[in-house]
Amino acid sequence: MNLTTFGQVVLGPPGSGKSTYCAAIKNFLTGIGRKVVIVNLDPANDNMPFVPDICITSLVTLSDVMNLLKLGPNGGLVYCMEFLEKNFDVIEKKLKEFQGCYIIFDCPGQVELFTHQNSIKNIFQRLQKLDFRLAAVHLVDSHYCNDSAKFISVLMTSLSTMLQIELPHINVLSKIDLVEKYGKLAFSMDYFTDVMDLNYLLDIENDDVFVKKFRKLNEAMISIIQDYSLVSFSVLNVQSKESMLNLMKIIDKANGYFYGGLSEESDDVMKMMSQAVGVDLNFNENQNKNVMYEE
Repeated sequence: MNLTTFGQVVLGPPGSGKSTYCAAIKNFLTGIGRKVVIVNLDPANDNMPFVPDICITSLVTLSDVMNLLKLGPNGGLVYCMEFLEKNFDVIEKKLKEFQGCYIIFDCPGQVELFTHQNSIKNIFQRLQKLDFRLAAVHLVDSHYCNDSAKFISVLMTSLSTMLQIELPHINVLSKIDLVEKYGKLAFSMDYFTDVMDLNYLLDIENDDVFVKKFRKLNEAMISIIQDYSLVSFSVLNVQSKESMLNLMKIIDKANGYFYGGLSEESDDVMKMMSQAVGVDLNFNENQNKNVMYEE
């Protein structure tokens, strides 16, 4: 009989901090006693801050596809995902070796793969039929909160991804510790995390030529976002154990680990995770000041 496997699918555009997050969350969860496996699904990721337990590059690489088929990076990634979908039994066989482990899928950063193309969606639906309980963790760089037009675009991307992927979904503003590096926010962080009345964003940008030129388009996108009323954000600072703890509590409820993934050694996961605030995430004080974010 197969064991239920819990995990998370890490999504987000390039530069959002996906790989940094995967490395940090593995350290965090390992520190509280979970057996964690990272699966790299990005065929172009050859500079990871972790050693993946399973890697798509053993099956296909973006550089080979681009060279052999004369495709650009975007077309090459689409081909790689379609190839992965057709040959996923290779990855599936490897996953069976890690039954009972917590699985983290680090995905490529091409947005179209999660808003329009179906291969990734089909792969995760296949895993769900194999009793994988997954939650999508969609990372977005928090500096977009400093630009009204970009933040509205981020909301549309997040909404499209939620509707396309069809998994329990947590949107996350990453690098929250750097959010005011690009200037003071126009509103409190709660305004952005709770996605309050977005028309205020247009009002404060009346002098912005781009916003004025495309005001009707932005108003139409705002109307769609608010009609669905699905998008909200959690915040993340990978240097903060408290921040990691708070996010993991949300993820554990979303994928059901909180309700059905408890081990015999840990029948009170919330108590255990509260103790995790004291776990060493391998960040010393000097590293905290100079942390480098990977995609």
